[in-house]
Amino acid sequence: MPDILPELIAQALDLARAPLAESGDFADVRRTKDVLRCDALHVEAECYYAVTVKDDSVWVGWYTPDRWLSGSVEADLVHTGDKIAELLEDEMADQGLPAGRPEVQHFRNEEKVFVFRSKLSLPEDPAAAGELIAKTVLAYQACFVELGDMGPEEDEL
Repeated sequence: MPDILPELIAQALDLARAPLAESGDFADVRRTKDVLRCDALHVEAECYYAVTVKDDSVWVGWYTPDRWLSGSVEADLVHTGDKIAELLEDEMADQGLPAGRPEVQHFRNEEKVFVFRSKLSLPEDPAAAGELIAKTVLAYQACFVELGDMGPEEDEL
């Protein structure tokens, strides 16, 4: 990967933060050195969307340490027969992102957090990279808010 990548990623994360914070789809949006974290709204358990950088790769995903919440998302997928990659592809298209089904990894990490994530290939232009990151996070949010117990309770509407 080119040497410019760390600077590109830093700029892209900074540029993605504002539209995500302004979207109203997250309880909080904050950035640390290599993470842009967007806390989910209307969820009692800890749950968030994040852009992470690891080993020169950029990942966008949904994260929760709550086994019950993860299980409710998985149960919805099993019950409906939907594939998470197909659902995410639809939401990415709604965001105006190029066609293509993302690869989605699903696992429990070393910190015992349940993860659904996709690897991003960033364009070399920081503005385009920031837009891709923001739209992908918004697609993840639109996809997952419909699963399990992610949406607001009726009395919260």
